[in-house]
Amino acid sequence: MKETFRELLKDKISLIALIVLIGLYTAIFLANFIAIYDKDFASRKMSYAPPSNIYWITPDGKFSKPYTYNQIREFNPNTLETTFKQDRSKKYYLKFFTEGFEYKFLGLKLHHHLLGVEEGGNLFLLGCDINGRDNFSRLLYGGQISLTIGFLALFISFPIGLLYGGISGYLGGKTDIIMMRIAEAIMSVPSFYLLIILAAILPSGMTSGQRFMLITIILSFIGWAGFARVVRGMVLSIKSQDYVTSAQAIGASKLRIILKHILPQTSSYVIIAITLSVPSYILAESGLSFIGLGIQQPDASWGNMLKEAQEFANILYRPWLLTPGFLIFVAVLSFNLIGDTIRDILDPKSKLKI
Repeated sequence: MKETFRELLKDKISLIALIVLIGLYTAIFLANFIAIYDKDFASRKMSYAPPSNIYWITPDGKFSKPYTYNQIREFNPNTLETTFKQDRSKKYYLKFFTEGFEYKFLGLKLHHHLLGVEEGGNLFLLGCDINGRDNFSRLLYGGQISLTIGFLALFISFPIGLLYGGISGYLGGKTDIIMMRIAEAIMSVPSFYLLIILAAILPSGMTSGQRFMLITIILSFIGWAGFARVVRGMVLSIKSQDYVTSAQAIGASKLRIILKHILPQTSSYVIIAITLSVPSYILAESGLSFIGLGIQQPDASWGNMLKEAQEFANILYRPWLLTPGFLIFVAVLSFNLIGDTIRDILDPKSKLKI
């Protein structure tokens, strides 16, 4: 593992991808500390407010502490357009490591935040959505769901697939045939459509947390079969090795041979499969939330935040609403780049040109 990690750091593209992922996961881990507003913040007057401008230089050309102006919403009865203009009558200075709303972090009640603004001021780094909610803060809260669902699903699907494939490949015969037919039956289920059907019939009173757990379980149930089939193929070639035969000769149980001698030899593939599977889970959750069958408003996920950007007017006049889609793209691309590099490191034959 140490050698693999060293080789990974030598690749500049993979190193950048790793730094990006570390930054994303650090941000969602410290979401309450970094967020400017809490999850329940909303101001109807700020519906679709643009990002706040931050100034470092005063109108007379002097350097100043960073400050911003509040935005005033105006409606033009002639054109029926809503616009925002800055109220330059008063400056509101930004404050770092300031006090704000109370939150829990590792069981502690805290109220300190990385960034804030003087009392009475508004600071929207990435503008607001239709309900006047701060997009920057919601991106952090939404990332806690969108970026963690992949790993939670893996913790369920991969142990099942690893053990199932190991038992099937080692025992062989009729047991192998029956187990693989079951796995193939599960693989034949159209996963996305199954998710849509199951999500659509869920009780309307379910909380987003309950939906989140159910979606994770469904994704795990669908995802383990294909992984198990690949593991089974690897076990078929491994079980004829001398060290496996020696373990059988000294009377080791079948379960011990599978867990202690065979499955560890599949670790290279498992590591590659994990890094390449997380993006699919992220996209599945985002897709469900985008079409309204995943995490429900007012709770945030990158998928349901991106839903507002499907309107052409929002894409044209409110590009900040596309930020969740950009973050999904960056996260998925980073995982894929790291996965490809790890595959090349652990399987040098993949570098050879055919």
